[in-house]
Order: sequence, then structure tokens, then C-alpha cells
Amino acid sequence: MTRGAAIDVVGSGDPVVPTPHPRDRRPQPRPRVPEVVGAAGPPAPVVPPGPLHGPDPAPAATPPAGTPAPRSAPVPVPEQGALATASPESTIEVEPGALPATDVPATDVPVPGVDPEVAEEFVRLFHTENPTAGPAEPRVAAVREEIARTGTYVHTHAELEFGARIAWRNSARCIGRLYWRSLHLRDRRHVTAPEQVAAECVGHLREATRRGRIRSTITIFAPDGPAGPGPRVWNEQLIRYAGYRAGGRVLGDPRYVGFTDTARSLGWLPPSPMGRFDVLPLVVSGGGEHAAADPQFFEVPRDAVLEVALAHAEHPWFAELGLRWHALPVISNMRLDIGGVSYPAAPFNGWYMATEISARNLADSDRYDMLAEVAEAMGLDTSSDRTLWRDRAAIELTAAVQHSFDEAGVSLADHHGESRRFLRFVEKEEAAGRHCPVDWSWIVPPISGGLTPVFHRYYDEPTDTGPMFRLDDQAAARGQGCPV
Repeated sequence: MTRGAAIDVVGSGDPVVPTPHPRDRRPQPRPRVPEVVGAAGPPAPVVPPGPLHGPDPAPAATPPAGTPAPRSAPVPVPEQGALATASPESTIEVEPGALPATDVPATDVPVPGVDPEVAEEFVRLFHTENPTAGPAEPRVAAVREEIARTGTYVHTHAELEFGARIAWRNSARCIGRLYWRSLHLRDRRHVTAPEQVAAECVGHLREATRRGRIRSTITIFAPDGPAGPGPRVWNEQLIRYAGYRAGGRVLGDPRYVGFTDTARSLGWLPPSPMGRFDVLPLVVSGGGEHAAADPQFFEVPRDAVLEVALAHAEHPWFAELGLRWHALPVISNMRLDIGGVSYPAAPFNGWYMATEISARNLADSDRYDMLAEVAEAMGLDTSSDRTLWRDRAAIELTAAVQHSFDEAGVSLADHHGESRRFLRFVEKEEAAGRHCPVDWSWIVPPISGGLTPVFHRYYDEPTDTGPMFRLDDQAAARGQGCPV
């Protein structure tokens, strides 16, 4: 899911309804924050998932009355420039000795050194939750010595994997945290060159998509440190659609007009003709010795992007709207902090919850804004909000997304099942004696919130400690195409 990683069980409804929270007063909802990363973006982390717009593709012929809705299928992205990628299913593990050296003169420190107290806290947490790793003291001593000598330290592969999973477990805005232990790590801390970062991002797309059987995955690149900054991926998500200014209107996704302009200023040429669903290029700033260079853009190969054409099981006309959406939400501009070490490029994904696509990306007024068009096709009375035409259109959009992804065999969660699974996660965390941070305004689905069990209880407030994903102001600005 865009607001975090999702689970690996397509369409599995969980029959278990978690025990209601003892406090029966309903929490007051906070204003919904735009999703931060591309739909995992703001309007927020995307907006975590948000809508798109553009020139309508040629309309499909209207099928005769009574004709079943066309079977949804993955849609290929228009041909784009090739980009070399890492081999699929790569499982490279980098030993600390293969990573960039951290010994540098004290006068060469462009970023703050690691706080040894924060590092020790993480190391002890790792050893507490991983008893087979042995006692923590020897590792704590080694880490403190390395920090004193270099200003930072290098995580072992096991520590890095654990830290990434805990960051997911701590993600207050993610409803899909039940399966945090299953997060697959692609350790790419040796990668700093822009073209290599882009290639590994494409490798991430291939490995995580798996022809629709989505796998929760994270690719971690070189960290910031005394030796220099790590690389940056400017995109809010690895897959997002372009937005073009056209006579006072926007063709494509209005959220990405600024980012599209930035990509074009770097030399990117949109497809001809431009469309509503043109995949944006990756924009990458290198790290280490490449940090001083200008950002570069890289086309995403069309075979690395799986898309689903949207149709409705009961309304044949829906396919004529020409809507589609990409299968994999990969948040790519959030910083991963683990034990005082900061990784500015760590793209990660779960999979979508249907309402993220239907009730946010396709429905938000500052995104694809499709509710009025769907309502008109349904023959609804749109003269007043009291007719609930928006609500009815949002429900049918959601039904179309679920139907289409199911028909195409692509992993997708629904808001009822995912809400039950989330409360199972909360129960497990409470049973383990752990704090379970939750941002209520992000966990409650954007439609039918009161019909889901996550609506009717209180949660622990979000915290700012421990391994976690963060969106800093500069990364947010780059995701919108603003120079920083």
C-alpha cells in the first residue's frame, strides 16, 4: 500500500475481528494530510497515491447492451528509452568491507557525525529481539570505537535488514504493518553513481512486481556520512504519471506538473502525443564523489512497469473512460534512519489498497478528479451534494479498481480486510509490550471509515524515536519539482 508496505495475501479476508478497544469514545479525526509520497506521497507522501490526468486515449467502441465488461489486463507503458538494470531476483549482500571507507579527515565532514548513544540504543534493540546474535556488549564497544574514529559506523547486513523492518513496524501512517517481518531487503549501500542508482531502482520494480504477485521490498543505497552525502531519488514514487500544462488545464496528473517541468528542463522529452498516463522518468542525484554533479533523468523501461486497465463488472461503459493505474507503489523520497545512520535513498513498497487508487488518486479534486465524470455516466443527479452522488461514484470507482486488479491477478488489499488485519497487528504489538504508534487520520480508509473496525478506537500517538522513515522538507520540495 502506498502509505506503507502491504501484505502478501491477495484478497484474503480475515475472519477474525479484533477485540474492540476498551475506550468506547470515538476519536476526533484530524484533518487528512495529503499523502506523502506519491500516493505514498503527499498530498502527502505521494499524495501517497493520488490521481492523474491527461489527454483521453482514443475511446473504445461502445459494446452492445448486455455485453460483459471487458477483462482487465495489464497495460504496457508507452515505449521509452532503455536503462540497464540489475539482474532480476538479485540477492547481493554487501559486506561492510566492500562499502565506502568512512575514515576521512575531521575537516572533511559535511554532515553531522552519528550520536553514539542513539547507535547503542539500536544495537541493543537488535540483540534483544535477535537473541541468536549473541550478547550486545562486544558489538556496542565496536560501534562506539568506530564512531569515535570515523564519525559513523557501518551496519551489518542483519542490522540493516532488522532496522528497515522496524522502521516499517514504526510507520504510524501505514495500515499494512502486520507482515513487517516479511520485508525483503536489497542491500545496495555500495551504489552512489546516478546511473547505477537508477538501474537498481528499475531492478527493484522488476523484483517487487513479480507479474502482479507483489512482494514488499526495500532497496537501500549509500548513507549520508562524514565521507559525503548519499544519493537522492527526487521522485516521490518510482512510478508516477506526468502532468502537462495545457491552456489553463492539466493533461495527466496535476500533482506532478512541477516535477514534469523539472524533468523536461533536464532534457526529458515526453512521448508524442502526450497522454494522461505517461510514466515520469527517474530523477537522481548521485552520492559520494558524484554528489556535486547536477541531477540526471533516466527513462523507466516499459517492461518494468505493470499497469492495469480499469473496467467495471456491471457497467460496460466504464472501460470507455480509458482509466488505468500502475500496480506497484514504491515510495522513493523518504529518508530511512537506523541507529543514527541516515539513508536518504531507500525506495520501499508494499502494495495498494483499492481506496488509495479510487478515492484518492482518481477522485481527489487536485488529482484526476473523476467523480463527476463517473456520476454523469451513472446517470446520477449531481445538482446537490445531498443526493450523495460523490459517495456513490466513489464506491463504483472502488468496485472497478478491485474488479480490475483481481481480474489481472495483481495484489490489492481492500479496506475492510486490511482494517481487520491492522487490528491484529495492534494486538500483537500490545501483547509484546511494545508501543504501537498510529496516525488515526491515515489509518481510517477514505471511504466507509465508520464501517471498518479501525475507526472505533484510540491508539498510541506517533513518536519520533527509533528506526523510521522520514520525509524532510528538501525531499518534499524535490518531489514537487522545486529546486533545493
